[in-house]
Amino acid sequence: MKRKLPALNALKAFEITGHTGSFTRAAELLNVTQSAVSRQVRQLEEQIGEALLVRRHHHLELTRAGRKLLDALNQSFDRIEIAVRAIQQKSHLKRLRINAPPTFTSRWLLPRLSRLRALHPDLELSITTRLQDSLTETGTLDCAIRFGNGEWEQLEATLLMQERHIAVSAPGLLTSQMGTGEAPDLAGLPLLHVLATEERRYQTWQHWLDAAGIRGVDTSGGYEFDLLDLAIRAAVDGLGITIADWHMVQRELASGQLTQLLNVHVEGHQSYWLVTRPELTESPALQVFRSWLEQEVWLSARHLEPSTAALEGVADHA
Repeated sequence: MKRKLPALNALKAFEITGHTGSFTRAAELLNVTQSAVSRQVRQLEEQIGEALLVRRHHHLELTRAGRKLLDALNQSFDRIEIAVRAIQQKSHLKRLRINAPPTFTSRWLLPRLSRLRALHPDLELSITTRLQDSLTETGTLDCAIRFGNGEWEQLEATLLMQERHIAVSAPGLLTSQMGTGEAPDLAGLPLLHVLATEERRYQTWQHWLDAAGIRGVDTSGGYEFDLLDLAIRAAVDGLGITIADWHMVQRELASGQLTQLLNVHVEGHQSYWLVTRPELTESPALQVFRSWLEQEVWLSARHLEPSTAALEGVADHA
């Protein structure tokens, strides 16, 4: 049966342009010139008889017809990519491709993977930590761990765990500053911060101080890091005190590399989620991985003591 469809190259050029909102960015991803992408999209519009993109000064916007076509292309290309991958990977039917935040991967996921392998030796994982990897933009990922509120368009999300922020430092750093159970004197001690953007810090320090009832601490100074993992490593090395998610410092607390200041946990208003495509929900490999993750989260939560001064819904960090 002969199909009356536009050229595949033109459809692909439009799909990527629609996602990126830029001919230049689409050209980079397709490894062609910007004029080639623009020409293919223009020819597609002429063939369809409808404008698909509105050219603004700094970006491109989808028209109603453009959004309709882009949704159809997303679904079609995803199905094709999944079918091709299944055919190509008959010997790796249990390989799961995962994207996860770097700190979560190195501090929570990796230390537990030996238990996953012991339970499911046939399950193979490919793990990436590039922040730009997106389930909605590439069919090469099977699932992702995301930090947020659980709302991702066209995707399904399973709650894993909510952050619990605590203040930690290397043992001995505060020995001369406080006795057992006393409020620490943080004046003059270096504070370690995690950056939300290049110009803004997460407000975890102020939220923890409010929950602890500690006043008069200047949080403007101190060291700044773009990853929580780096702030934790700096605290282990005795550089200062940081606010860290309890789940990410379990090993250091258990080994004595870090110690917790007071019994104050601050609950974040965002959480870690397992995010998947609806069409892959029934994947045996994904079902095994989800079940194992939920079991590990449950085991981890059993060791989390309730705080005597918890503050809900005010902290955040990535």
